[in-house]
Amino acid sequence: MFEEAQYFAPVATRGDGSIVVELAANHPGVADRVYRERRNAIAALALNHTAGEPVPEAAYTEQEHQVWALVTRELTAKHRRYAASEYLAGTERLGLPADRVPQLQEVGDLLEPLTRFRYLPAAGLVPLREFYGVLADGLFHSTQYIRHHSVPFYTPEPDVIHEVIGHANALASDRFARLYRLAGAAARRVETSEALEFISKVFWFTMEFGVLVEDGEDRAYGAGILSSYGEIEEFRGMRILPLDLAVMGTTKYDITRYQDVLFRAESFAHLEDVVGGFWATCDDESISRIVTGGARTKTAV
Repeated sequence: MFEEAQYFAPVATRGDGSIVVELAANHPGVADRVYRERRNAIAALALNHTAGEPVPEAAYTEQEHQVWALVTRELTAKHRRYAASEYLAGTERLGLPADRVPQLQEVGDLLEPLTRFRYLPAAGLVPLREFYGVLADGLFHSTQYIRHHSVPFYTPEPDVIHEVIGHANALASDRFARLYRLAGAAARRVETSEALEFISKVFWFTMEFGVLVEDGEDRAYGAGILSSYGEIEEFRGMRILPLDLAVMGTTKYDITRYQDVLFRAESFAHLEDVVGGFWATCDDESISRIVTGGARTKTAV
């Protein structure tokens, strides 16, 4: 089970064919009837989407555009201070709108001539092998809903701000895009669920929550940090360990709170060598050896 996906609100189809997103009792929008109806309608767009067809448009409200504009403005300022230069270059290259929520089709139209990536709509949980596998084809599964307006700087689940501001800006970089594709190819290559989970955890601690050193400072490149108004201010105070495939691939994490352990690459080239090299060559047997060797090291220590 892809651990991040466990926290997507479950999507159910009723007997009459209507789509219902089941929000948790503590979700900011659970008591907002209008928000819940919009979540249901947006989930239906993804469920009714046909592969190969354009991504259906979500009719965002003025209030939702305002949330996007507010979060974009605040994150942009933080990115200048904390984001890795490769991510900043991708941001400038992509040129996402700052005053409105972009449609996923629009994001894909911007990305495709740059790195040949496009977006696919997701109603909620995407099976692990499917989520990662299509990265090899230059496809990225993304939600279309946006967080509740009452807490614009918080979301209990990955929303379009995370998926687009966090990931699309990185996907506009040739170097990042190559890493995503390598992760997808690795996910397709392995056969066991254990190896697939290992690959997903390495992705989590790099593409989602990775940091690297630039000009003597820790800079964030992970989408989870760069799309979080609060976490981007806190990540330098977290416990930061050197890149270690065995540790990253076996460390548990909790998406519901700030990450308490991160992994640092000494440069982008270091990230490409260690993680990119792993995804480019790994298989079930090599991952098993990494896990076994890591366990032995821990025992020896």
